[in-house]
Amino acid sequence: MLLEDVWLRYHRGGPWVLQGIQLETHPGEIVTVQGRNGAGKSTLLQVVAGLLRPGKGRVRGRPPIVGWVPERFPADQPFSAYDYLIAMGEIRGLRASAAAQAATGWIERLGLEPFRDVRLPELSKGTAQKVGLAQALLVPPRLLILDEPWEGLDAAARALVPAIVGEAAANGATVLVSDHRGETARLPGATRWTVADGSVTAVPADPEEQCVVEVVMAAGEVTAFLAHLHSQGVRAQVRS
Repeated sequence: MLLEDVWLRYHRGGPWVLQGIQLETHPGEIVTVQGRNGAGKSTLLQVVAGLLRPGKGRVRGRPPIVGWVPERFPADQPFSAYDYLIAMGEIRGLRASAAAQAATGWIERLGLEPFRDVRLPELSKGTAQKVGLAQALLVPPRLLILDEPWEGLDAAARALVPAIVGEAAANGATVLVSDHRGETARLPGATRWTVADGSVTAVPADPEEQCVVEVVMAAGEVTAFLAHLHSQGVRAQVRS
């Protein structure tokens, strides 16, 4: 996907929020979008998603299936969480049975079972965000865009976001994740886009970047696991 000389402002004669943006993404790539509040991160993501049309320039090669999770999920809708997810699945082309299966799967994975039949306006912000995340994943997207996805989530759900991002990328999706609180440290090896003063600076992923991964397992499995890691050139040690 290409952003070619993209400019955007919200009204004629107003200041340009984005100016001359030239960016490229690839299938399977994870991109973290960083910058201070008000820098234009959400605007950039909405342009990529196709929700905003550039005043100048264009976006080429946008995949047909886009999963979009806004920073604040619009929960003022007359549905229960489950009914909403089924409706969204059907809108995306799933048959009723497949939509119900997908909705149930994400409800279970995101810990939404206690809220399955609760109406959206009655949900907390964090719980509504989980519903927003689920709706974006009912059909595997080829472009997944997450605007501040950790905002309002509980600890268990926050820990799930990197796994979900990794799975989508492994399946060939391009994933864009915005963040202003440092949470994207959970996504090592990602390309970085930094938004400031209407422009975007892109820093490619560093394949030599080092990170630490903690694994908990049964004591009897440790020796064989360490031997496998060492055979792959991975440094590993045991902490009890």
